[in-house]
Amino acid sequence: MASYDYDERSMTTSASDYQNQGGGGGSQSLYDPDFVPDAVKTFVVHLYRHIREKNVYEIHQMYEGSFQRLSERMFKESPWPSTEAVAPYVDNDHVFCLLYKEMWFRHLYARGNPGPRQRAESWDNYCSLFGVVLHGVVNMQLPNQWLWDMVDEFVYQFQSHCQYRAKLKNKSEEEMQLLRQYDQAWNVYGVLNYLQALMEKSQIIQILEREKEGLEQFTANDGYDYNGGSNVLKVLGYYSMVGLLRVHCLLGDYQTGLKCLAPIDISQQGLYTIIIGSHITTIYHYGFANLMLRRYTEAISEFNKVLLYILKTKQYHQKSPQFDQILKKNEQMYALLAICLSLCPQVKLIEENVNTQLREKYGEKMSRMQRYDDEAFALYDELFSYACPKFITPSAPIYEEPIVNYNQDAYRLQLKLFLHEVKQQQLLSGVRNYLKLYSTISLGKLATYMEVDESTLRVILMTYKHKMHAVNSSGKIISNADVDFYINEDIVHVMDTKPIKRYGDYFMLQTLKFEEIIGELDGVKVE
Repeated sequence: MASYDYDERSMTTSASDYQNQGGGGGSQSLYDPDFVPDAVKTFVVHLYRHIREKNVYEIHQMYEGSFQRLSERMFKESPWPSTEAVAPYVDNDHVFCLLYKEMWFRHLYARGNPGPRQRAESWDNYCSLFGVVLHGVVNMQLPNQWLWDMVDEFVYQFQSHCQYRAKLKNKSEEEMQLLRQYDQAWNVYGVLNYLQALMEKSQIIQILEREKEGLEQFTANDGYDYNGGSNVLKVLGYYSMVGLLRVHCLLGDYQTGLKCLAPIDISQQGLYTIIIGSHITTIYHYGFANLMLRRYTEAISEFNKVLLYILKTKQYHQKSPQFDQILKKNEQMYALLAICLSLCPQVKLIEENVNTQLREKYGEKMSRMQRYDDEAFALYDELFSYACPKFITPSAPIYEEPIVNYNQDAYRLQLKLFLHEVKQQQLLSGVRNYLKLYSTISLGKLATYMEVDESTLRVILMTYKHKMHAVNSSGKIISNADVDFYINEDIVHVMDTKPIKRYGDYFMLQTLKFEEIIGELDGVKVE
């Protein structure tokens, strides 16, 4: 199926070790890693044949459909058969075995609780798989969904391992010993290097640049190569940019994360929008990074677009295995949008139907958050804690020191930084409310209303200017202010931004509601 110029690694899956460590829920004594049911034989034989034939449609059907159904029916509480058990049915093909093993571990993570050895083995498998892609000649085409899932799962397992490793209390001596033994597994530099290497080796940035000039067809072909080549490296390189954004957000380095995503023009349809999981993950982390960098209007605009998309299409994804994750991210993005609009009331950027959903979920909380009292800070804390990524501390523990759990340290640091920013904007809400009432007002009069002296008021106004402006990814200063002003001879001149009435949004909302009512009526049985 493929040729490669590198040293092949061991293909041992160690399913028996999985049993010994209690790694995945269910009755482990009944699990025989060497037993391959007929349904699994049929599955791997057909999947192997379709991969050899580059039949992307059939591969996708088996990957998205058959694998999920077999997992639900036969392996709900146990792992799939081991790699070495199925290898004879696929000509012991090395690349196929790596792909099978990647699905094997993904199923294990989804259904069980892998121990240190399984986590290290999954890392080794990704190293081997990405090693083939980077240094070999891979002559196959895989569905975009599978390639996205590889990158997504790679980052997820890195995040999971960092959280697992940081919870040292209640770990057995055997687990601690295994963590020491596999201390290089899921090293942050290794994770970043693989994602960066996939991006660079694929030359995806140059491909996207040539596509803008009309010299390349990548997005138009959904990333596939219709000339008999392979899409694997190019598409993995593309999704690695999203993976790098996500990793840097988990590390709290938002500026670098956004730079990694910069080659993708998120204002346009692209490969990242083809897969709904990729679309949501990209915008969630893009929006969160902009929120933390005070680029509120950018975050609001992108959250609005993806929330509107989910609102219109979520009924088509109800049978997707990712549906629960879609709903969770949807709710988290509404919470982040509520935070953005409380700090920067740019409601004019929100579509009517998204705004309606937002008001139903967080309307009362948003009103209380804009008061900036003790209750408001508690609400900011609550929404941030619910909606933020699961931040990680990438460094390994020092086992010689007293054993403590440090898995919350990174989260507490980011929460502290966020609440410090909210605290700094405490007086801005009052200034904004007064400025909205006037077209011109003297500094003395405004200071009297604010119950401060004029020198303090000038500091507050300069703080408002500073906090309502940010530097975008292009290095340009952008305004987040819904009310702007300038001072001339002790007079504050206000420039109010009038919201644009969106009659079309109102009619679209009513049309959607009408279609829902018609759909419900069609489902009613008349006796």
